[in-house]
Amino acid sequence: MKLKGIKASEGIAIGKLFKFIDQKLEIKNTRCQDKIKEIKILNEAVIKTKKDILESKKIAKKNFGSENSQIFDAHLSILNDPEFLNNINFEINTNSLSAPSAIQFVSDKWIKTFENIDDPYFKARSNDVFDVSKRLLSNLLGVRNYNLDLITQKSIIFAYNLTPSETAKINPKLVNGFVCELGSRTSHVAIMARSLEIPSVLGIKQIFSKILKFNQDDTVIVDGYKGEIIIDPDNETLNFYKKEIIKKEKEKKELQKYLNKLTFSEDNKRIVVEANIGCLKDVDKAIENGAEGIGLFRTEFLYMGQDNFPSEEKQFQVYKSVLEKMKNKLVVIRTLDIGGDKYLKYFKFPKELNPFLGYRAIRLCLDRVDIFNTQIRALLRASKYGKLAIMFPMIATIDEFKKAKNLVLEQMKKLKQENFAISDDIQIGMMVEIPSAALNINNFAKYADFFSIGTNDLNQYSFAADRMSKYVSYLYQPLNPAFIKMLKIAIDGAHKHNKWIAMCGEAASSLEALPVWLGLNLDALSMSSSSILKIKKEIFSLNIKKLNKIINELINLETNTQVLNYLKEKNIIK
Repeated sequence: MKLKGIKASEGIAIGKLFKFIDQKLEIKNTRCQDKIKEIKILNEAVIKTKKDILESKKIAKKNFGSENSQIFDAHLSILNDPEFLNNINFEINTNSLSAPSAIQFVSDKWIKTFENIDDPYFKARSNDVFDVSKRLLSNLLGVRNYNLDLITQKSIIFAYNLTPSETAKINPKLVNGFVCELGSRTSHVAIMARSLEIPSVLGIKQIFSKILKFNQDDTVIVDGYKGEIIIDPDNETLNFYKKEIIKKEKEKKELQKYLNKLTFSEDNKRIVVEANIGCLKDVDKAIENGAEGIGLFRTEFLYMGQDNFPSEEKQFQVYKSVLEKMKNKLVVIRTLDIGGDKYLKYFKFPKELNPFLGYRAIRLCLDRVDIFNTQIRALLRASKYGKLAIMFPMIATIDEFKKAKNLVLEQMKKLKQENFAISDDIQIGMMVEIPSAALNINNFAKYADFFSIGTNDLNQYSFAADRMSKYVSYLYQPLNPAFIKMLKIAIDGAHKHNKWIAMCGEAASSLEALPVWLGLNLDALSMSSSSILKIKKEIFSLNIKKLNKIINELINLETNTQVLNYLKEKNIIK
């Protein structure tokens, strides 16, 4: 049987079918006679659940890295939220509900509230409440639900959904793939799968009814490239995929020869291929995959999953470590880019109809200079430990950039007065993710040392299409002629003033778009570490002078599809 879903994590895996079906949490006694006893067992369950969450965080940190383990901080915050526990206590004391019934009642109410909020951040909180309440009920009822740790052979997990708590229990050496009814490319399962390079297919509706006739231990193939799964394949199909795995492994080994090579095109133009990172652990992956620098350090992850804004000292230690690990290769660190879909539990954002166009990123930092200056001081203090570039996000006007840059220069002066050693070779640049910045780059280049194109936001704002909405996802068109024309204006404008310009958005790692980016004369590309070697290999085979000649022809086409067809017809891409 072949089933199709969402391509969540690339790769091919073969393993035994493992149906992960929750044990039902049956609440037999909905009312209680002894309220004091009920409160006592609730408190004991809360303590036990907190220990479980801390253990899950420890396991997740080991298997998936610090960034992915921070989901458990959100779970702890729910259990530490007085309102959540007070609501449960109220149902026991006032309405004589049993502890399990009170938990179920309150959590259902909270989940419904979060699900009815349009903001994607708060919608996601409903999953956190579900996970926490499930743990609490399991501990109260004595039901052991997390049976993923019982897997003893190479397996493909089939589940309706996998919560962070459940995913943290897996053994990456035994779990070859994930197949779920729920989930998307941005769900935690997909993110964790990609971080471990485990092939995954999600979003297969009514999965358990479709696989009813199959048993545990039946053979399953997961094709993460096509977003397909094949259950109980015939010998011909099985042998084909076994050969494909060997072929992919061989290709992976062949890529290793590009590991320590600087990247040049066929006609000897230097292109810098860098990594995007979000935490310290990502730096090791970047180095392992031959990154020639860090093109984007997303510092917002230092702020998320915390109880307060990170101190200057804490930030300094992180920035220092990244710069030291990169051994004098350029490290571009983006200043705080919070807001939109990235919130902080300890900071109250204003209520806005469209937060993506509102109080976020540099706009927030220029308003809250105290927050901004703390980060700038930490960055400047770390600068002497490597080669630092500071990059401002969401810049729309010249005044914004000049104000942000002046704040950096002011802090630089103050730190020197305080006898801190500061590098005299710090570059100050900006993201190009708003059309006004791309079209006005000639003027920005008088003040900025460099630029980096954020394709996700620039595309979103160019086509007025929310990139979080599945209904307008078809408008994510990085090869649309209008978008290519805008990029050409930006890149030519930067080069006119002898300023380098990179791309750090998702499209930077696209093999089919790569010839266009090189033809536009981008100087650097920054991407997830796992994409670096394949992009380096491809660059070596491309002739930039020849690609320069096709750009005007692409701009004169009408659609994204026409651009792709042109590239295929000319044998520029496969």
